[in-house]
Amino acid sequence: MMSTLPKIPRGASIGAYAFLLPALLVIGLFTLAPIAYALFVSVQKMDLVSGRHSFVGLRNLAYLVEDDKFWAACHNTMVYVAVVVPLQTAIAMALACALNGKIRFKRSFVTLLFLPTLTSSAAMTMIFMWLFNNNGLVVQFLQQHFGHSVNFLGDPKWALGIIMLMNVFSTIPGYMVVFLAGLQEIPAALYEAALLDGAGPFSRHWEISVPQLTPVTCYVLTMGLIGCFQVFDQAFILSGGEGGPENATLTFTLLIYHFAFKNYNTMGLACALAVVLTAIIFCATLILNRFVRPDGANR
Repeated sequence: MMSTLPKIPRGASIGAYAFLLPALLVIGLFTLAPIAYALFVSVQKMDLVSGRHSFVGLRNLAYLVEDDKFWAACHNTMVYVAVVVPLQTAIAMALACALNGKIRFKRSFVTLLFLPTLTSSAAMTMIFMWLFNNNGLVVQFLQQHFGHSVNFLGDPKWALGIIMLMNVFSTIPGYMVVFLAGLQEIPAALYEAALLDGAGPFSRHWEISVPQLTPVTCYVLTMGLIGCFQVFDQAFILSGGEGGPENATLTFTLLIYHFAFKNYNTMGLACALAVVLTAIIFCATLILNRFVRPDGANR
């Protein structure tokens, strides 16, 4: 005999919606309304000073496709994502596995390793600029021990790499804690059984930890992917907001800033690029989840 769910009294339903109303208003006002307005502006030619706008359709997208800076930002952002996301995920997982065992001063190590995450990105960028500028510690070390120096911040071949290194260094601790929490949920009996079968540390990690951490790995990869596509502050501070040298640190978000706030009559281009970036992030996330399912099942 099928059981039916009890009907919710009309008064209780109204009360529930009344409690939800403030949150719905905030979401609508500060999330949905700006998204809708950005979509509207993306097909307009708008002057922020005069407030005048005219419909241009897909001409904003056509302009972006023909703009060399758009392709430079696309290249830099894709390279940045392709390098940083796998690196930060792999290193964070390795550190979590190393700290998951019974080691002395475990809490102290976790606390020390977590400190970079607590440091603001602006402060972290200034520290790395101090380390890698022409008079910085790294350049001085190379000069004294190898007889030559490298212009890390002024050379297009190195500038983006410094931002990558900075981001990996600052994001690893947070993801390490996430992996550490996931490792502590894995039943100890699995490791004990593998140990009895003669499996070594690497085999236990590869055959047990990695598969069991699939949901956590999917989360870390997704968050890392979204964060890397939106990299802005490090590139802005390091290049002075210009994306130099020679557009080597120009990213999608920095180019959106240029269109939106450096030229007040190109807000339509900024919104069009924001729509493109949103579509890229959405598609990349779908592709990622196509190959790495959160529930750990195979496709």
